[in-house]
Amino acid sequence: MYLKLDTYFLQPNTAATIQLFNGTFDKSENVIDRDRMLDASLVGNGNRIAVNESQWTEKDSVTILNFQTGETGTWVAGISTAPRSIEMDADAFNSYLQHEGILDMIKWRRENDAMDGEAVEKYSKHVKAIFQVGDTRTDDWQKELGYPIEFVPLENPYDLNTGDSLRVRLLRNGKPLSNQLVYADFKAQADGHSHGDEGSPAHGHSHDEGAEKTHTHDGETEHGHSHGEEADKHSHDNEKEDGHSHEAAADNTHSHDEATDHTHTSGQQLRTDNDGIVTAQLTADGIWYLQTIHLVTTEEEGFTHESNWTTLTFEVTHGHGEETHTHEHDEGGIPSYFYWIGSLLLIGILFFWFNRKK
Repeated sequence: MYLKLDTYFLQPNTAATIQLFNGTFDKSENVIDRDRMLDASLVGNGNRIAVNESQWTEKDSVTILNFQTGETGTWVAGISTAPRSIEMDADAFNSYLQHEGILDMIKWRRENDAMDGEAVEKYSKHVKAIFQVGDTRTDDWQKELGYPIEFVPLENPYDLNTGDSLRVRLLRNGKPLSNQLVYADFKAQADGHSHGDEGSPAHGHSHDEGAEKTHTHDGETEHGHSHGEEADKHSHDNEKEDGHSHEAAADNTHSHDEATDHTHTSGQQLRTDNDGIVTAQLTADGIWYLQTIHLVTTEEEGFTHESNWTTLTFEVTHGHGEETHTHEHDEGGIPSYFYWIGSLLLIGILFFWFNRKK
């Protein structure tokens, strides 16, 4: 699940929209019901504003937040969903872990002779986006929203440019989460360029290029298969009649049995340190996203596992001065004022020429 904007640089006090993608970063497979949202907030200018249900609309499979930007500053948007559950047989669960890059749980199951164990997983998702309104930077980017799991940057992303690095702390129940696997990737804008190859492709390769092959952690879509959210050919809920789930009782039109040697994650593979911090190398212009799935065994009655999903999105530009998103490029061209001066000189010469003849 991702909060996405066409551009993360907005003008003050204007109408704007944020898209909630439920599937992969490139494709949303279904909308999110408002009653699933435990929290929907906008944070800016030192205030946290609750999103009203009337601000949501839908288009195709995308849930859209309509809002009015406030005063200039660095803003945060956040969504936190209520838990849901899914039952999976051993093969489906192992395949899901592989597809979503939850490598630590795969290792634990192998080391503890648990690869044949079925799973009843409780899961929820908590997503954030950081965007810049106007040119003035404010400290709202560091606001903790109190979600079960969340990324909190240690510096304002809009003080950085392509080629810089961004340190981000991962919190679980408000405390740093150490030794957690995190993926960082980006989607290049049309005119984006790379400052190196490390970690990510230079031309906008998303970590979820194969949208039609991802898995979902909900069954709200008709034919989902995206564990990035409730979508695609597999669902992490059984609520839809048409979308087959990870359960053994699924219609078997698509099996995970043959897909245990690859994942749908790419980009930089990072791991949090003892303070819960990862450092992402911002190698290219574009929209960047961090994602992680914290999945552990649990003794809570009725469940074998619990997972909490989180993502963070923001935009990175190459930056020529402070106003990186508003200036225009005249690289290699003749400045326009030369044409104005030339025109005025020509008019003056013609005026004096005709007067001289008279």
